[in-house]
Amino acid sequence: MSASVSFRTIKTASNHLFGHAILDNPEALNALTLQMIDLLDPQLKAWAEDESIAGVVLGAKGDKAFCAGGDVVSLHHACKRVGAGHVPPEAATFFEHEYRLDYRIHNYPKPLLCWAHGIVMGGGVGLMVGASHRVVSPNARIAMPEVHIGLYPDVGGSWFLQRMPKSTGLFMGLTGAIVNAGDALQGQLADHVIAHEHYSDVLTAITETEWTGNDLANHDLLSKLLTKFASAAPTGLLEQHAETIEAIVQADSLEEIANGLHELAGHSDPWLARAGQSFVHGSPTSAVLAFELQKRLADASLGDVLRLEYQAALGCCAHPDFAEGVRALLVDKDKSPRWQTLNFGDDNTAVVDEILKPSFEGPHPLADLV
Repeated sequence: MSASVSFRTIKTASNHLFGHAILDNPEALNALTLQMIDLLDPQLKAWAEDESIAGVVLGAKGDKAFCAGGDVVSLHHACKRVGAGHVPPEAATFFEHEYRLDYRIHNYPKPLLCWAHGIVMGGGVGLMVGASHRVVSPNARIAMPEVHIGLYPDVGGSWFLQRMPKSTGLFMGLTGAIVNAGDALQGQLADHVIAHEHYSDVLTAITETEWTGNDLANHDLLSKLLTKFASAAPTGLLEQHAETIEAIVQADSLEEIANGLHELAGHSDPWLARAGQSFVHGSPTSAVLAFELQKRLADASLGDVLRLEYQAALGCCAHPDFAEGVRALLVDKDKSPRWQTLNFGDDNTAVVDEILKPSFEGPHPLADLV
């Protein structure tokens, strides 16, 4: 059985090396498993500490997807094994290791090019957004679709979604709406749009470049290199519908937003209608949690965000909606989840606090993240 991530180094004209990490599970749309995380993180650390390495490229095999998200099916089976109200140890390990990997990418000292083509969702967005140089393909389909499975927009979503303009990140989190490359640029989720067929050309250009021993200089060199291959971005879907979206998500309460999204489900525009329908059919608990986390973490550091998201992720694993959502969407595939009842007009603080309650003893597992 081949490794789920492969690694190589690319020799350049200056005799510096570029590390090249490749997600290698295309049959599963490169869904991120614990094995993949535990291969990636130490290799990125080693390359960061190796003076011969000028930068890193993170890509994926297959033409369909960079990464369709985390391996939630395995987590579903673990949750079913321990039963509702309990957190399986596999979940605690998975989320701690995944969030540490995301944090490393956000703070990587060397140029790190993430080549995100095709489907980029959930945990795949988490890998992409923290990179210093983020490329998406013109046909990219980007989403934080956790509302469909009783989770919430994690991997730092409570940090990067709220930094998108005009609360469009909140709209993405509540609806799981699929956006395009133009949205990624406008929302500061990506830096360049480059056709996937130019991937090998970019790698060749990296080999032909005279890199230096200076990280800042190499950041600039990589930016200039990518600009030569950049193409025009499609008009963003969020931009096209900005007025409609803003009128809904700028409301003062989740109840008002929910009412607006329910009305959106009958909209004449198919994309807006799908977004509204996704909210209507999604987990109410996920929506409440996504809304509340963006409020509570408005001015938080990335470390603080990931610490609270870790608690939220484990709380979701103990909550019935997560196992049920994954069952309905990805296991039995009947697409008829039986969510826990929740009224958006009620004070749901106690529900959120219960999910966010620490499920560990002693120091926080992510206490060292600043």
